[in-house]
Amino acid sequence: MTLTFAPSDQGILPDRMVAALAEAGSIRAHYPFAPGQIQPASLDLRLGAIAYRVRASFLPGPGTTVADRLIELKLHEFSLTGGAVLETGCVYIVPLIERLALPADIAGATNPKSSTGRLDVFTRVIADETRGFDRIQAGYNGPLYAEISPKTFPILVREGTRLSQLRLRHGNAALGAEDLRALHARERLVDRAEAVMGDGVAVSIDLSGTGVLRDSPASANGIVGYRAKRHTAVIEVERRAAYEVADFWEPIAARVDRSLILDPDEFYILASTEAVQVPPDYAAEMVPFDPLVGEFRVHYAGFFDPGFGYAGAGGLGSRAVLEVRSREVPFILEHGQIVGRLVYEKMLARPDQLYGTDIGSNYQAQGLKLSKHFRG
Repeated sequence: MTLTFAPSDQGILPDRMVAALAEAGSIRAHYPFAPGQIQPASLDLRLGAIAYRVRASFLPGPGTTVADRLIELKLHEFSLTGGAVLETGCVYIVPLIERLALPADIAGATNPKSSTGRLDVFTRVIADETRGFDRIQAGYNGPLYAEISPKTFPILVREGTRLSQLRLRHGNAALGAEDLRALHARERLVDRAEAVMGDGVAVSIDLSGTGVLRDSPASANGIVGYRAKRHTAVIEVERRAAYEVADFWEPIAARVDRSLILDPDEFYILASTEAVQVPPDYAAEMVPFDPLVGEFRVHYAGFFDPGFGYAGAGGLGSRAVLEVRSREVPFILEHGQIVGRLVYEKMLARPDQLYGTDIGSNYQAQGLKLSKHFRG
């Protein structure tokens, strides 16, 4: 199947078009795709067989390949075939199994998978001759690499582990303010009438412990979040429901004043006040609200697939889980403080499978929820 688009066709490629690109040779891999690797609006990317520990993060820049920079910056290389531990505080580069030979009118963007972000694993994708992370220019032909830096927990990965996702688009798929307001009026994108701010839907922090987490096991104890512990055991990324929450996380109880002081360089899992949904003909991405609003950053695993939280896919609204870290100084978060916004994009076509009931997604209809690696 050959994909051809008119200039007016603008949007994110759904699952069947991603599969068609692979069949046409625009997405190439050393091994066949694994079950579930093609998601409704993205493709999971797999780590290759070799990892390199490097002195520092880098971008290759124009006229330079990642392989060229590795010769200069690598400290040592090791195999991932049987599994290997990536230590906190180190930077690793791993060639990915997938490489691209994109058509001239197809561009890409990457983001950490949800479970990756919830483990505080900082990862982004690098392409040859690029000036930026996580963006693949239209027509790119070459290999892809993952930069990985675990921040809180040491992790065990192996060849084939999936930490990142690739989303492909034709043209400008983002909704402008007028179209977004119209979509919100039809579909109620979040459970708040006045939510659209410019070209995004505002997302705020819940620190009340009531209502927003009523469907979460944490709500019975008035828990509004979790703070990661230091000096824990290794987390094997591909294991599910394998670890006790108490061994890795400290619960945060709701305060009467509905605030939370972020300690410098600590990692927190919090939830949005809003219940979010993504209709089947759209995809969404979480982006920072304003870097000047405070001395903290929200590390988003930011892709939201069609059907996320959608009633027709078993959702009835799902909370956005937010990964938060303060900078050099303590910072007070208040209940309802806006920390991010959802940007919605059109799909080129409705996916064959939706996030939720069709693919058995881990985080559909979620409240405050840790990654799939933890029990409960």
